[in-house]
Amino acid sequence: MTTPGDEPLLSLRSHIDAVQKMGELRHVHGAHWDLELGGIAEVSYHLPHPPAVLFDGITGYPAGMRVLTGSTGSSRRFGHTLRLGDDLDDAGLVDALRGKPSQWTSRARDFPVAPVDSAPLLANEVAGDQVDLLTFPVPRWHEHDGGRFIGTGCFVVTSNPETGVHNGGCYRMEVQDDGRSTTIAAVPGKHGAQNIERWIAREGRAPVTVSFGHDPLLLALGGTEVPGGVSELEYAGAVLGERVPVVIAPDTGLPIPAGSEIAVEGWLTPGNMRDEGPFGEWTGYYSGRRRPCRNLEITRLYHRDDPILLGAPPGRPPHDYSYMRTVMKSAMIHDELVSMGVPGVTAAWAHESGGGRLFIAVSLEQRYPGHARQVAHLAAQCPAAAYMNRYVVVVDDDIDCSDLEQVIWAMSTRSDPDRDIEIMRYGWGSKLDPMLPEGAPAYNSRAIIDACRPFERRADFPRVAQSSPEYLRGVREKWEHALR
Repeated sequence: MTTPGDEPLLSLRSHIDAVQKMGELRHVHGAHWDLELGGIAEVSYHLPHPPAVLFDGITGYPAGMRVLTGSTGSSRRFGHTLRLGDDLDDAGLVDALRGKPSQWTSRARDFPVAPVDSAPLLANEVAGDQVDLLTFPVPRWHEHDGGRFIGTGCFVVTSNPETGVHNGGCYRMEVQDDGRSTTIAAVPGKHGAQNIERWIAREGRAPVTVSFGHDPLLLALGGTEVPGGVSELEYAGAVLGERVPVVIAPDTGLPIPAGSEIAVEGWLTPGNMRDEGPFGEWTGYYSGRRRPCRNLEITRLYHRDDPILLGAPPGRPPHDYSYMRTVMKSAMIHDELVSMGVPGVTAAWAHESGGGRLFIAVSLEQRYPGHARQVAHLAAQCPAAAYMNRYVVVVDDDIDCSDLEQVIWAMSTRSDPDRDIEIMRYGWGSKLDPMLPEGAPAYNSRAIIDACRPFERRADFPRVAQSSPEYLRGVREKWEHALR
């Protein structure tokens, strides 16, 4: 269960080597952990071809202690992460992903985790009373963050106390107590948060392990709605076609990926709270005020020699994982609509400008009156899209739903606001919603926009003023040299 360089399966170092070979890795030496890492990462996301960035020689830390950002920010890098291929473009990646989530879900139980006795992670073990997370170059990512957040690309493992099924989630984690502990801001309603509450109700404390550096496949799965009752580690095994090797943490009995760079284990208890936040979140806003959050009592820390922290700082899109979420959600929403038996759906796209959640467009070949509204309402509430989406737009199949300019054009010319916009109320919202008043329940409303030609006017709706694709192909072949 090792990769060709004798690295454990799901090693971050193997991923970095692959990205280096693609020519998509940039090395930055000498940046400061306080804001500069986050600022450089933010600049990199807006480049025409955003690279992965590996920081070394970070101010105040020895060379070799590194931080990686942008791990999945291109079709090639994310295709490699999902083991779908290293040379896919955006559309090819979504096409390759179509149907895979349901296959991986059905096969997950065929790949139980594989406990191992040795791993590079075990090179260094620190007892709880000696733990100092600030031994590592934990960044303060954004100017108005409330502290240094070690958990952005992390993988938090909990378990269901009744079934024993593991869950892996990605939550923000702020270093507390001068490095001795860290809060875990598990999202209410998500499987990890449910597990924590079940353990506390049953035993008065909840066991947790956290990996802070690993193959970004675990980051992708930790931030995706893997179905309840399915372990993300087993799901990862289905993606890989191989059981994931894990170290069993002695205090909590929970697994830690053997390919991890840095990991902790410990307990969450009702009375152990620390003020946490604010933090620049994936919506592009700071999430509320500083508030109490469950704090992890760390019993053991493990790390490799010269460990690498996987960073995934969010912010105003595009950010570290907005592309990853867009690709995953687009394929999953399309698959779910098809699995419901809805005909005519040709594509779905969860736009990156909405963080891969807030703005969803679906292309449809209309076949009967009400077809577009049916698809819109189903897309708004299907499991892959139900959490915190705000706009669902359905367009005709001549519109590329991944092209925001085409979607807006269709909205502007094929919809009548009085007739074609409906509002769904009391949907599944989030505490991270900048529109949610402080202390209010986490509901949201969502707009359903039918931007298809009216079904009854399809035959006589004005013709689109554009040349045929066949004619334009010939023009390009004849005149492309003059347009270069």
